[in-house]
Amino acid sequence: MEEEQQPNNEYDAPSETISFNDRIKALKQNIIDKYTYCTTGVWRDSRTTWKVETVKIINLSVRSFLDRDLQSQACAMAFRTILALVPALALLLAIGRGFGFQELLKEQLYSYFPSQREILGEAFNFVDSYLNQASEGIFVGVGILFLLWTLISLLMSAEDTFNTIWNVHGRTLMRKMTDYIAILLVLPILMICSAGLTLLMSNTLQHIIHVDSLRPAIDWLLDLGSLVFTALFFSGAYMLIPNTKVKYKNAFIIGLIVAVAFQLLQWLFVTGQLYVTRYNAIYGSFSFLPLFLIWLQLVWLITLIGALLCYALQNVGFYNFFIDSKDISTAYYRKVVLGVMTVISKRFYADMPALTAGELSKQYSFPMSLVNTIIPILHSAGLISFLKPTGDTDDCPIQPALDVSTLTCGEVLKKVQNVGSANFIPEFDENFKEPNELCDEITTEMVDMADNVKIISFNIQL
Repeated sequence: MEEEQQPNNEYDAPSETISFNDRIKALKQNIIDKYTYCTTGVWRDSRTTWKVETVKIINLSVRSFLDRDLQSQACAMAFRTILALVPALALLLAIGRGFGFQELLKEQLYSYFPSQREILGEAFNFVDSYLNQASEGIFVGVGILFLLWTLISLLMSAEDTFNTIWNVHGRTLMRKMTDYIAILLVLPILMICSAGLTLLMSNTLQHIIHVDSLRPAIDWLLDLGSLVFTALFFSGAYMLIPNTKVKYKNAFIIGLIVAVAFQLLQWLFVTGQLYVTRYNAIYGSFSFLPLFLIWLQLVWLITLIGALLCYALQNVGFYNFFIDSKDISTAYYRKVVLGVMTVISKRFYADMPALTAGELSKQYSFPMSLVNTIIPILHSAGLISFLKPTGDTDDCPIQPALDVSTLTCGEVLKKVQNVGSANFIPEFDENFKEPNELCDEITTEMVDMADNVKIISFNIQL
C-alpha cells in the first residue's frame, strides 16, 4: 500500500489568514479614502466620466445647500407666497378665463384639495370679488397695480434667491420691468396647460373613445403630457428667473427631475388630504392649514434644490482644483499666468482659432476658477482683447492685444504685477524704505532677465 503523500510545508502550506482586526482596519481605511475622495479629492480628478461628474455635482450641490441655507430660504419664500396667493390665484383664473379653462382649473384645484371644497369655494368667491373690484370703478388702476406689485414682489424675492445660488448680481430696473412681464405671461400659461390638460383631454376623449381597454393607455399618456408641461414650467423658471444665461439642456434635465418630484409631492399631498378628512370633525377647516404650509415649503425647497442642481450641472468644471486654487502660492500663480498668456500668444502666432475662457480651461486643464481670475487681469493689463461671441454662447474668444512676435515674458510680468491699486499706505515708503527698495531691485532683475525670452519661444503642445 502506497504511503499517503505528505504536504510540502515550504510550498503547500496554507497562506496566513488575515485577522479580523486587520479586516476592520482595512474597511475603515477604505471608507475614509472614499469619503476623502468624494469630499475633496474628486476636484483633483480631471477625468470627465459620468461617475466622476456625478460625484462632483452631488458634492457641489450638498456644499452649496449647506452654505446657502436653502431651508430658511424656502420658509421665507413660502411666507411670501401666502401673501401673494390671492393675487396669483386671481391671475391664473383670469388667464384661464381667457383660454376658457377657468372651470377646468377649479376642478383641478378641487381634485388637489378633496377635503377642502368648502374652503376653496369661499376662496374662489373671494377671488371673483377681488377681480371685480380690480376692474370696476375707482379701483381699476389701484387694484391692478396692487395685484401686479404683489406678484412682482414675489418674483423679486425668487430672483434674489436664484441669483444667490448662481452667484450673480440682480437685474437693473429696466430689465426687471421687461423680464418680469415676460415671466408673468409665460409661466402661468405653462402652469394652466399643465393643470388643465388632463381634465380637458380626459373629458374630450371620453366622448370619442368608448373602448375600456384603451383607457389605461390614454390615462398614462395624459399623465405624461401633464408631466411634460410641468417640466417645461420648471425649465422656464430656471432659465428666466436667474440673471444669467442658463443652458436649455441643463434647465430641461433638472426641470424634468423636479417635475417628477413635484408630481410625487402632489400625490402625497392629495393622499394626506384624504387621510386628514377623519380629523375635520375635531379640528374643522384648520386641519388644512398646517398641511398646506408644509406642502408649500416643500414645493419651494425642491424648486430651490432644482436651481442648485442646475447651477452645479452647468458650473461643475469651474470648481476643479478650487481648493488648491484658493490657496495658490504667488510663485505658482505667476507660472500659470505665463502659461495662459503663452497659449493665447502661440495660437494667435500659429494662426489657430482663438479660444474662450472655458475652452482654455478644458483643452489645457487650467482650473476654471484660475482662468476666470487671470483673464480679467490680463485684459486690464492691456495684454489681451476679446472678440465677438460666436454661435449660441456668450463666451468671447480671446486674442493678444500686442504684437506677440516681440512680446517678452518680462513685459508680461511687468504689466501683470502693476494691475491693481498700489502706494496707498501712508508713509509706507519712508517707514519701510529698505524692504521696499529690495523688492523693487528683485522685481527689476526678474523682469530684465525675462526680457530676454520671447513669449512665443516656449515649446508647448498646442
